[in-house]
Amino acid sequence: MVDSTSQLMRNSMAFVLAGGRGSRLKELTDRRAKPAVYFGGKTRIIDFALSNALNSGIRKMAIATQYKAHSLIRHCQRGWNFFRAERNEYLDILPASQRMSETQWYRGTADAVAQNIDIIDSYGVEYVLILAGDHIYKMDYERMIRQHVATGADVTVGCLTVPRMEATAFGVMAVDAADKITSFLEKPADPPGTPSDPAVALASMGIYVFSWPFLRDLLLRDMDDPNSSHDFGSDLIPAIVKNGKAVAHRFTDSCVRRSAEAPAYWRDVGTVDAFWKANVDLTDFTPELDLWDKDWPIWTYSESVPPAKFVHDEADRRGVAISSMVAGGCIISGTEIRQSLLFTMVRTNSFASLDQAVVLPYVNVARHARLRKVVIDRGVQIPEGLVVGEDPEEDARWFRVSEGGVTLITQDMIDRREAAL
Repeated sequence: MVDSTSQLMRNSMAFVLAGGRGSRLKELTDRRAKPAVYFGGKTRIIDFALSNALNSGIRKMAIATQYKAHSLIRHCQRGWNFFRAERNEYLDILPASQRMSETQWYRGTADAVAQNIDIIDSYGVEYVLILAGDHIYKMDYERMIRQHVATGADVTVGCLTVPRMEATAFGVMAVDAADKITSFLEKPADPPGTPSDPAVALASMGIYVFSWPFLRDLLLRDMDDPNSSHDFGSDLIPAIVKNGKAVAHRFTDSCVRRSAEAPAYWRDVGTVDAFWKANVDLTDFTPELDLWDKDWPIWTYSESVPPAKFVHDEADRRGVAISSMVAGGCIISGTEIRQSLLFTMVRTNSFASLDQAVVLPYVNVARHARLRKVVIDRGVQIPEGLVVGEDPEEDARWFRVSEGGVTLITQDMIDRREAAL
């Protein structure tokens, strides 16, 4: 006899919204969408939403892409190609392809789903889980879907508890004592507190559960509404709050963490500062995000590369990494590395130093370079003797320096600097 958990998840699908650029990441998203940005030494941001779905037992997924989708599509084809249709498993990539009109791309988050109604129909599912593909967290979606079924809600909205005035950048919910949503405000200047603690607010995670027949009908009506922006947070959710039953699901009830005492980890790495900090935080003695958990692994595409290698052991020329994470294929040749995160196939050379550096794949750091508090984009060739992180004014001449003092380095910036000197 099939257990109810397996049956419920077999009748559910995850629809991942992964079309956004993420413009606050600046040049990191010049060639890739935000969900395709690297994170954590070997993964991409989208791997977290997809891994959560897979680990929760969901075997039907769709990914809606739009902005500069090639890097994202290629990653999913290489790293997420193990679904088998003969086992009723699917991962469909759904680029904006003018399926409804020769001039109409995805007009909003809801429209991205609406334009693929026929494909979702073909899955034969009862419940649809809508996910943002650009956040870092570990969550058991089954618990949220179970709550949705148990409460008979029209929509269940995943939410975070945040300090009240930090919620101004989110969609914010007011709830009653039973967590029924009584109002939903998009980025309010004065967010409402919760019944149990007025000092905190419930912020939307961009995660929604619907029964498919209900959502299907809602989407069809929304497509015909000329006054709609065709967005879940701006249009559909507020309408359900007003006319139906919307229920909040608290992230603390379903987050996956190292222990019951560990904090609930969720990050929007949507700025250069937030991206740098979330990566560097992984080098802590006990990081809040547990990437070593075999019970809830983060799946990804893993290149076939040799182990990391450290060479030279001289007084001023020692290959060493302290409080750092170094991915496979790296060669640390006579370089001192501290509190840094190096992705696959990074090469560093003698007499260089890296401190609080996030170095994306295939970077080469030449001799005598000194780099502190930097994010280096994929494939950058750092020239010999480059010093970054010691003179903010000089750094800003050539590179992008964030509000928090993080310097972003891309190959185009290096080329402009080299041409000018």
